[in-house]
Amino acid sequence: MDNNRLGGKSVILRLEMNTNEVHFGQVASSIFEAGGDLVAIDVIQTSQNVTVRDITITVTDTVDISIITETIKSLHGVRLVNISDRTFLLHLGGKIETKLKAPIQNRDDLSRVYTPDVARVCMAIHEEPRKAFTLTIKRNTVAVISDGSAVLGLGNIGPYAAMPVMEGKSMLFKQLADVDSFPICLNTQDTEQIIAAIKAIAPGFGGINLEDISSPRCFEIEQRLREELDIPVFHDDQHGTAVVLYAALINALKIVNKSIREIKVVVCGIGAAGIACSKILLSAGVKNIIGVDRQGAITAGTAYDNGMWQWYAEHTNPNRVQGTLQEVIRGADVFIGLSAGGLLRREDVMAMADRPIVFAMANPTPEIKPEEVEDIVGVIATGRSDYPNQINNVLCFPGIFRGALDCRATTINEEMKLAAAEAIASAISDEERSRHYIIPSVFNQAVVKAIRDLVIQAAIKTGVARRIPREYR
Repeated sequence: MDNNRLGGKSVILRLEMNTNEVHFGQVASSIFEAGGDLVAIDVIQTSQNVTVRDITITVTDTVDISIITETIKSLHGVRLVNISDRTFLLHLGGKIETKLKAPIQNRDDLSRVYTPDVARVCMAIHEEPRKAFTLTIKRNTVAVISDGSAVLGLGNIGPYAAMPVMEGKSMLFKQLADVDSFPICLNTQDTEQIIAAIKAIAPGFGGINLEDISSPRCFEIEQRLREELDIPVFHDDQHGTAVVLYAALINALKIVNKSIREIKVVVCGIGAAGIACSKILLSAGVKNIIGVDRQGAITAGTAYDNGMWQWYAEHTNPNRVQGTLQEVIRGADVFIGLSAGGLLRREDVMAMADRPIVFAMANPTPEIKPEEVEDIVGVIATGRSDYPNQINNVLCFPGIFRGALDCRATTINEEMKLAAAEAIASAISDEERSRHYIIPSVFNQAVVKAIRDLVIQAAIKTGVARRIPREYR
């Protein structure tokens, strides 16, 4: 393992110490002086003269772990046995597993869950296919599917390397919403093959969560699957981000006392998330959205090779404003960044309208750091957890799928997304809301239920629910 890549992590150092030659206090002091924070000590083995201990330390991004290890190696009487990254240890053998809902303890149990009695259940579903929702795992399962073409900020790293992310997503589904989820990474990046593969496995699932598929292929894949399947298909990188962004905007506008129908919004970065965010804002009532990418503002009357940009040009920027980000941001009430770090300058924010809202969501480096403009903005949010107001799609997908599964929705439509955003925003009361608190924590247990309830109501109202839960009858 390359020790230099462990910066910003929690690591475990296994040390063998000769107690006649060195005291642990010397080791602890050396770790601290080299930039490490000691958080735990576990005694593994001890004898009269030798002790083996696991020392857990954390280091910041600016600290090179090799400096700490070399310092320890230089101590007389200390041997560095091993160094482990705790994140890697957590991933050993994967992060999820399957468990039985009922144990098989005897031959009678075996006959009921498998052969011969299972045949009666098979025929019941054959005669009435909708019973698959009640008699199989389809009732509560979502497939998390990726081709590994756009993973986090890592790019096209392929299906094998994408698996840890999909496993993590499945963990969140289970812990936050009790949805059983399976990570599936496809060894193809061909659009038609991906669509065919997902359609082929769909009978076993109540919903499909597309993840980390590059733009613009992700648009066609999702659209085709939505048209050709009768279960919800949700590209979380697009719509999850959009839902949480709109939730944050609802509360931010209350802070600065502005109307959603009167604001000027500049969206920087017109990829999958940028287009989805713009669509949900249009549905919510925003009239003036200007999208900006590397080529400048996207305007009607210009021919674009990207079909989604052509759609975008025809549905946004009503005044056909042209120019760079620095030009079009003048007088804007809201900046939404889904692009790259450092693109926005303090003087750009100063050129915005009074009490501007800045959502700088590029990761790991925001378009502008909050500390650079905190004194001149009305509200600022990022995609990072170490700043207030983190816009994180983890707030959305567990609850929205919980609701969709519980009412057996055929799709997740725009009304359901708007309902999910309103549920997230409502998790913060009028008394709690402030410029530093416009979005709830991902661990707020009330959020999933609130989303679930409003999503079900929206599904029933729009006619896409195949089952009406008892509390709504």
